Amino acid sequence: MLTVVITATLTSAVWIVAGGSLIELADGEHQRDATHPADAAPSPTPSPNEDGAVRRADAVGAAAARAPDAIELRELIVPVLNVRAQDLSDTFTDERADAQRLHEAIDIMAPRGTTVIAAAPGRIEKLFRSKAGGNTIYVRSNDGQTIYYYAHLDKYAEGLREGQRIRRGQRLGSVGSTGNASEDAPHLHFAILRTTADADWWEPANAVNPYPLLTAKAP
Repeated sequence: MLTVVITATLTSAVWIVAGGSLIELADGEHQRDATHPADAAPSPTPSPNEDGAVRRADAVGAAAARAPDAIELRELIVPVLNVRAQDLSDTFTDERADAQRLHEAIDIMAPRGTTVIAAAPGRIEKLFRSKAGGNTIYVRSNDGQTIYYYAHLDKYAEGLREGQRIRRGQRLGSVGSTGNASEDAPHLHFAILRTTADADWWEPANAVNPYPLLTAKAP
């Protein structure tokens, strides 16, 4: 009986320690580094198939990711100054990492230093520098269910801070090529992520294609 009690006690202790380690791993800094959405560089030229047709990846989980509602859509604007909706390219389903994943964002090409503005109003959830995304901004919508993600920024706007409420069209920074973007192709990596109000900024979320939303009102 004594042996059984000792064994059970030791087993419980091991699971407590292991469980605490797993919780720390799930909420640690390295986990946040691993779950940010900007593993993005300028869109490569798609390779044609044998029949000459350009191969495109299919969208993943589109049905599970609800697009912003009508109010949000009316508020949405192109987040790079002087870039028109008709100038955008749909790079959402472009392949990355040797076809291991999809882009799930659009690249808005513009000269370095071009002003980046808020596509929609909200609150700055996080200013974060990552290896892939460089200088990034996570802006959470007013209802908490959408995160607008801006990456590869050259610089942040002066005075920008976490927790700050921002209006649509407010200056956030400037176009650049920080992170893994090519120095020869500065651009804004822009993503729209559907989440829940209680989810952290770094948690995985459902990506929604910004292209049809930004071009819906284009002439």
